[in-house]
Amino acid sequence: MDFVYEVGDVVRLKKQHPCGSFEWEILRVGADFRLKCSGCGHQIMLPRRQVEKSTKALTKKSAENSKNP
Repeated sequence: MDFVYEVGDVVRLKKQHPCGSFEWEILRVGADFRLKCSGCGHQIMLPRRQVEKSTKALTKKSAENSKNP
């Protein structure tokens, strides 16, 4: 399944983080992704290929949150 990843989206990965959370917020998109754990706030860098392979679901950021005041 092909997902379009954007900064602010939340991805659900196949393996859970040691804190128990499966969900990660995308902070950077490119050849590498910077992800922030939704459970504990830990940040990691992963290659795009690994993120694409391990993504189970993608939740888009809401339109209200992306508007600038």
